[in-house]
Amino acid sequence: MNRRAPLVGGLTAEGISFVGTRISMIAIPWFVLSTTGSATQTGLVAAVEITPLVVFKALGGPLLDRVGPRRVTLACDLASAFVVAAIPLLHHLGLLTFPALLVLVAIAGALRGPGDAGKAAMTPEIARVAGVSLERVTGLAGAIERTSTMLGAALAGLLIAWIGAANALYVDAFSFLVSCAVFALATTGLGQPVAEAAGTSTYAKELGAGWRFLRTDPVLVAICAMVAMTNLIDQAYSAVLAPVWAKESGAGVAVLGTLFAVMSAGSVVGALIAAKWGETLPRYRTYVIAFLIAGAPRFVVMALDSPVWAVLVVTAVAGLASGFLNPILGAVILERIPAPLLGRVSSLNTALCWSLMPLGGVLGGLAVTGIGLAPALLIGGIAYAATTMAPTRVPSFRAMDRVVDEVPTPLAPTRPRA
Repeated sequence: MNRRAPLVGGLTAEGISFVGTRISMIAIPWFVLSTTGSATQTGLVAAVEITPLVVFKALGGPLLDRVGPRRVTLACDLASAFVVAAIPLLHHLGLLTFPALLVLVAIAGALRGPGDAGKAAMTPEIARVAGVSLERVTGLAGAIERTSTMLGAALAGLLIAWIGAANALYVDAFSFLVSCAVFALATTGLGQPVAEAAGTSTYAKELGAGWRFLRTDPVLVAICAMVAMTNLIDQAYSAVLAPVWAKESGAGVAVLGTLFAVMSAGSVVGALIAAKWGETLPRYRTYVIAFLIAGAPRFVVMALDSPVWAVLVVTAVAGLASGFLNPILGAVILERIPAPLLGRVSSLNTALCWSLMPLGGVLGGLAVTGIGLAPALLIGGIAYAATTMAPTRVPSFRAMDRVVDEVPTPLAPTRPRA
């Protein structure tokens, strides 16, 4: 097998999956907002999806090490296709009550948690097989993610306007099937169980070992705290604030899709630059500056009732800055985790970073209902600025630029994988 095949195939599968996920991220909130008219219920749906995603991502780490991340990913993607397809099917049959929608969305989130974690856990192995650096792989993955979400956002707007939000979810379900098939073919022989996890140790002990390592690494702790807060605010923005802005301003769903597409387009450029020159960039400084640009301005320009073109321009610049974040952050996280603990620690790390996201949609909905859209956007921008500046006051966070001397076993596996 060509040594680049897992990298190319894995990126292709992720790209297909991201297109479908972006469609559902726009279609489901728009479906709820259009059928209920309630920002609070729209935020509740987002919270119900994210909560089990975070929980199962956190608890699924030992499963990845025991069963193998490849098997977990394939099983979750296959099951997700049927769960997502059930939403429009039940809607057309007149059986989709709001509680039923919450249950299906919760199951979809529960499956996505370990499925996404499995792909992330395989990144170092795919990088080794391909013979490229982690910055290069995470940079390419970031570019693929941004390109796919850009296309998915634009496609979502067109599909919703053409066939409706419910029918657009069939496309998401189909993307899971295609992604599953591509990933299965590209990663044959990779993602095997970790030998240590197959012994007599209990599931709880394995989970505890991952937690003990994570909480003693100051850089990972600092990353978790900062990203958890920014993810909460981003979730409020994408699930409630931006859709309500599009509806109240009269811009419509097509502009909403364009907004997310523009953000992703800028991110693609940033991620490609990071993939090319990420190894030479000062990680700490780049991370802080990029977050400052990518966060607060998006909220403020909407709150000031700016014209659509101004909102799109500011969003594009924010997207460019955001493209630098995931490649650098992903490399920092993955290289600090020993191979035998990779599944457990990476899953816990991601779960903690996502832990506040369920509150994002709910708080966004309550804020719009209670104080109005413009004040809610301004509060979101202020909170984002405060959060992104917090690392400048945390000395341990600066250690993200000093990895080689601090980490005893960054990526080298303890034994060859089968």
